[in-house]
Amino acid sequence: MALLVMTLSCAIFAQEKTTQAYWVHEDVVKPSMVGEYETVCKELTDNMKKHSIQEMNVIVTNTADSRYLWVSPIESMSDIEKPIFETLAEKMGGTAMADLFERMDKCYDIEQNYVIHLDKELSYMPGGITQTPEGQDYRKFHYLHYTPGDRKMILEKMQSIKKMFEAKGSQVHYRVYKSGFGTRGEFFMVAVAAKDEVDYATKSKANEALLGEEGNRMMQDLFGNLLKYEEFIGRMRPDMAYSPSSM
Repeated sequence: MALLVMTLSCAIFAQEKTTQAYWVHEDVVKPSMVGEYETVCKELTDNMKKHSIQEMNVIVTNTADSRYLWVSPIESMSDIEKPIFETLAEKMGGTAMADLFERMDKCYDIEQNYVIHLDKELSYMPGGITQTPEGQDYRKFHYLHYTPGDRKMILEKMQSIKKMFEAKGSQVHYRVYKSGFGTRGEFFMVAVAAKDEVDYATKSKANEALLGEEGNRMMQDLFGNLLKYEEFIGRMRPDMAYSPSSM
């Protein structure tokens, strides 16, 4: 079974030319340990900058329920197995990095890893797709869960909604991610960026007026066929992100 899963995953990577795969490492941080966790994470980022680590490329977001998501682009499943902190451990010397992670581990009881795929064809960003629009660190994450039997139908409804946004010239831009290896169940995750909560609410209200009754019917039709819907508030954390190209 494990060999079959890996074979199917490799086939998916080979076929999905219009997508980008991301490895997500998620820490579910104890509310009482958020301050300590962020302190340790910033120390980790500072050390990667100090030693100009080339193996790491990650953006970070945290949600209102104290989950921290470290999101890195990957080309294949094998990228997940690479020892990305090996060079950093050598340059920090001794047990410095191990001590850092030991402090971090005390901040949460649950951590998990999975893969998601950015679907460029389903995403709506007329000016070009970017995960980090400048000056827009506020996020709303909409999780649209569906059953395998409804996969095709939900996809078609998502495609129709994008066409409507394009035809109306909507100012609400979004990226669509598809669940992948290691996720529980199937879903589309729609990420919407804004300057802050007020900016998001203002754009959403204007968008509802723009799309009108047609838009309302299409949205209700989509949501009426979902297995489950979840919404999370988050924000990007450029103070924890790291990319060797930014050095």
